[in-house]
Amino acid sequence: MPSGSRSFGLDLPEYPWEAMAPYQAMAAAHPDGAVNLSVGTPVDATPGFLQAALADAANAPGYPTTHGTPQLREAVVRWFARRRGVVDLPAEAVMPTVGSKELVAWLPLLLGLHAGDVVVHPTAAYPTYAIGARLAGAEAVAADDLETLDDAVRSRVRMVWVNSPANPTGAVADVERLRRVVDQARGAGAVVVSDECYAELGWDRWDAHQGGEPVPSLLDPRVTGGDPTGLLAAYSLSKQSNLAGYRAAFLAGAPELMPALVNARKHAGMIVPAPVQDAMTAALDDDEHVGVQKDVYRRRRALLRPALEAFGLRIDDSEAGLYLWCTAGEDAWTTIQRLAELGIVAGPGVFYGAAGTRHVRVALTAPTQRVQAAADRLAAAGS
Repeated sequence: MPSGSRSFGLDLPEYPWEAMAPYQAMAAAHPDGAVNLSVGTPVDATPGFLQAALADAANAPGYPTTHGTPQLREAVVRWFARRRGVVDLPAEAVMPTVGSKELVAWLPLLLGLHAGDVVVHPTAAYPTYAIGARLAGAEAVAADDLETLDDAVRSRVRMVWVNSPANPTGAVADVERLRRVVDQARGAGAVVVSDECYAELGWDRWDAHQGGEPVPSLLDPRVTGGDPTGLLAAYSLSKQSNLAGYRAAFLAGAPELMPALVNARKHAGMIVPAPVQDAMTAALDDDEHVGVQKDVYRRRRALLRPALEAFGLRIDDSEAGLYLWCTAGEDAWTTIQRLAELGIVAGPGVFYGAAGTRHVRVALTAPTQRVQAAADRLAAAGS
């Protein structure tokens, strides 16, 4: 390379899951094979009617709409009203995204953040929140309350991520907690974005399918006070509808910001394919398949939770979502190794920040018979 030339490529950390290779190999050596409970990728079939909706829309010779078809945006509006208690959401304030991860990664840039700006994310958090800040040239700061930041940092906060239900912890922010975040962010002149991708997977108090209350949305009028200005909610159909392979998600809220976001995505060609938009419309208008899939996860959770406790792990939070957030009071990698010796692969909490250094994340996303195998191994080892 000529002297003085700059190198090419983005300066980003290595993808953290590469560090799991030796533990995956250790688990694979188990006589009955590995049970992978580390990554939350759905393993159950995409519902047949959604496969049909995709196929029926396969003749799509023209470019799709970036803002989303009117039918899809109206389906999102109906879903928010029916499932999340969010009423009077204008269809113009909805936009599909190519899965939720690309949105998380690129939203700070699309909102115009730059060097000197601060993006706040939870202390135990999905790593892409920090990556998104970095891609925009902004600074990522881990904090669960803006009041914990010093004045110099708080004065530069332009964006606050909320994740409820949370990945990896499964914690749920109630209406009071969400309202506090909104009040703090508005006082700082910051946008609040809530990643709500696990909202249909609440348990116990938050299990709306069994008489509990729905997980609150950032766009709930009890949170917004009737004013969604500066408030955005992201949602994905990957978990509730087994559509991870379709990359089917959407963003809603902040009517004053949505036109600029749509315009930026038009320029960048960030468009959800037309057949996927049709499949999303069908998924959002059907609640039955969501309940069926949730029952599958409920059964797996009932198998794993007591087995993990018998093994000596304490389950923290885990009020919603596809994970159990566990600790043995030891370094996460020690627990990861002990599980790998049983042929079980889990996720080290340290991947989600310093707050997770003594926790592991155990996913419900394996076939039920393999979850049963893991539960049997855990119970035997703990007896």
